[in-house]
Amino acid sequence: MLRRVYIDVLAQFHAGRVRPVSLTLADGRRYVIDRITDVRRAPAKSGGAGLRYTCVILERQVALYFDEWENVWWYDGRK
Repeated sequence: MLRRVYIDVLAQFHAGRVRPVSLTLADGRRYVIDRITDVRRAPAKSGGAGLRYTCVILERQVALYFDEWENVWWYDGRK
């Protein structure tokens, strides 16, 4: 089962679009997002939905979600 893991994200807002630049985990580790390969509205495996950013971080593909209504970022983590 998966759960939402909320994270801090540094994002750029440009011409009405949001682009995540880096993320910081709860333990303070910070990761720069190398590139974004896809952006679309999609359901999360942990429940709910949001804008899903398919990102590459340290050669690994990571799905980050952004909820525009609650203004929060998360990824699907294990319980």
